[in-house]
Amino acid sequence: MNRCKLIILILPIVIFAQSDLYPVEDYFGGGIGYSPMYMMLDSIPGASKLRQVGVNPDNFNSPFVVHGGEGFTQIAGRWRLGGYAGIGTSRISNALSVKLAVESNTLPGFQFADTTIGGDLIYRDKTQVYTGIFVPTIEAKFTFMIGAATLEYVVPIFRDLEVASGAMFGIGRTVISIDQNTGTPRWDASFSNNFGQIINDTLYYAIDTTGTTSNLAFDALQGSYLPPLASSAGMTSISGTFFNFQPYVAVKWQITDRVGLRLSIGYNKGVVRAGQWKLNDRFQISDSPESALSGLTFRTMLYFGL
Repeated sequence: MNRCKLIILILPIVIFAQSDLYPVEDYFGGGIGYSPMYMMLDSIPGASKLRQVGVNPDNFNSPFVVHGGEGFTQIAGRWRLGGYAGIGTSRISNALSVKLAVESNTLPGFQFADTTIGGDLIYRDKTQVYTGIFVPTIEAKFTFMIGAATLEYVVPIFRDLEVASGAMFGIGRTVISIDQNTGTPRWDASFSNNFGQIINDTLYYAIDTTGTTSNLAFDALQGSYLPPLASSAGMTSISGTFFNFQPYVAVKWQITDRVGLRLSIGYNKGVVRAGQWKLNDRFQISDSPESALSGLTFRTMLYFGL
């Protein structure tokens, strides 16, 4: 009986201690720490085009990881302002099997079986398996960068536990790089010019004059694009910049006086507008399509602060 009375007397004290809420007055504090973001992207920009190059975009990391840093500070009452910056990269590659092919009929493209058109038998194009060691390799790299501000409203639950609702908004940038090589990479060849030889800041472009004269060969190239010469390597970089918006809900737990854990879940929304992609950071691609970088996100943050 005495034990029951003791429990009844102590129970309200324990409940009150566990539910110690923030005081009514404004709460001041802040923190900073490492905050990786895991993104379940709905799609990778240019995924279908990457398949045409020879790599499978489904092999990119999923979830896609952005390594970043985050900070926050209380500004007024339960309103909190912060910032986030991060970058993430994922690579995929493929070594292609090769068949040598010769256009041996009048039909466009390659035909791999005999066919009949208008009663005429059209034989397939001739092919042969390549058995050499210089097999082309393709590598694609997808990069996502973000710099953003965060604004959120905090709802305290206990003294060391709180829930916040907010949004991240800022500038994002994505880059898709495609690297194509054949044979064994060499140091000197990595710095070779794909168009010719450089002598005293002048490019000397070699011309094949087989079947024509030098003057006619010169005239044929005047005013036209100079095609690159045979090369064992080539890289293409396509990039786009966009406004990024990410609403989220966060839970913050103050483990000690100066160390805490914060978990956030949200949905990222970013769109590279049509015609805004750039080739090698220089040339705008006018016919590029609109591309979305959207998906569910999850952030973890081990921070130092209040």
